[in-house]
Amino acid sequence: MEIRRDRYLNQIIRKKDNGRVKIITGIRRCGKSYLLFDLYRKYLLNEGVEESQIIEVQLDDIDNIKYRDPFALNDHVKEQIKDKEKRYYVMIDEIQLCAEVPNPYVDDIDEKVTFIDTIMGLMKIKNVDIYVTGSNSKMLSHEVLTQFRDRGDEIHLQPLSYGEFKACYPDQDHAWRDYCVYGGMPYVLQLETREEKSRYLKDLFEETYLKDIVERKNIRNEQETLEILMDFISSAIGSLTNPTKLENRFLTEKKIRVTHATISKYLEYFKEAYIIDSAKRYDVKGSAYFDTPLKYYFSDIGLRNARLNFRQIEENHIMENIIYNELIYRGYNVDVGVVGYSKKEKDDTGNVKYVRVQLEVDFVVNRGNQRYYIQSALNVDSQEKRDQETNSLNRINDSFRKIVIVKDDIIPWHDEKGILYIGVQEFLLNENAIDL
Repeated sequence: MEIRRDRYLNQIIRKKDNGRVKIITGIRRCGKSYLLFDLYRKYLLNEGVEESQIIEVQLDDIDNIKYRDPFALNDHVKEQIKDKEKRYYVMIDEIQLCAEVPNPYVDDIDEKVTFIDTIMGLMKIKNVDIYVTGSNSKMLSHEVLTQFRDRGDEIHLQPLSYGEFKACYPDQDHAWRDYCVYGGMPYVLQLETREEKSRYLKDLFEETYLKDIVERKNIRNEQETLEILMDFISSAIGSLTNPTKLENRFLTEKKIRVTHATISKYLEYFKEAYIIDSAKRYDVKGSAYFDTPLKYYFSDIGLRNARLNFRQIEENHIMENIIYNELIYRGYNVDVGVVGYSKKEKDDTGNVKYVRVQLEVDFVVNRGNQRYYIQSALNVDSQEKRDQETNSLNRINDSFRKIVIVKDDIIPWHDEKGILYIGVQEFLLNENAIDL
């Protein structure tokens, strides 16, 4: 089965031969290797590139384990660059597995050699174009791009969007239902039964993601705390929270004392592994950000459901998470909106006072000079429900587009104030629907 990842493939093609290292990041098993070693490789061959000009090193393959040494990796790649007149395309998979080793040529035991040194050396070869993949954001997005300054381009790959999933899902009638439960990890498409899909996602979480964090961060003695925190976050998608609230929850529910500083550190570990992402709160009228609380969303809803043993399949929170991922997939910056206003109230003595009220906008979405305000709602089938969902939108006085996305398959329509109402599947499948 060929899964189309045209958005990402076109990003790579546009950056081909641009003199910069292309860094393809994303959660493990989301399809980075497939994108690079299958889809992009096929593109290069179709463009007339010879097999010998494509140099591939997959560092998570046991046969290539020796190349996790940056010196060995450097030698291996250079040995295959034999013709100065030809262009070579170097593809290194899971680059974060390359070890940090002492520099044998200096007396300073603290001086280390890493894959960054290897890549920067290869970049100096004029007829080489370099591509790497990796599954750790701190190592790749921050450290590598900082080291390369203006010489690195990041392409962040997500699990399958709903459009990518449905395009190759055999049961089109049940694609939405199954996507909401099992998500968009590509291998799920090859599994037939619910039991197989459930087991795969659970094992992926336990044996790959959490195990990677525990081993990389050397926190074996705190694995239980890490797992409980992941359960808390899994059960709270779409809800505002912060490390202090989570600290209190550990104490009240588990009778475990964990500092909010430790919780903050572990949440960063989850983000570094691309398991979760966070959205800050943005004061729409004040044009300012709040530091806390935040909302956390999973990069794949199937992984979240698997973490909770498929017990909490709440349509409203799942739909909100899927919409968030779609907006990120489309290249938008996404915040959680806050709209404040003052409301008159009478106290017990009958005196009128003003009370500050904060309403939430699910998503404030920006890209360049574009902005959208989006609410996710299962339905607006009564006037009361409609008023509830649009209260915050109607208090925003700018001219940017306002949208309510509902679960049902409806004909898109605008109300008297210009707010667009659209069904979730049409929104997800048609990128132009946002501008109807």
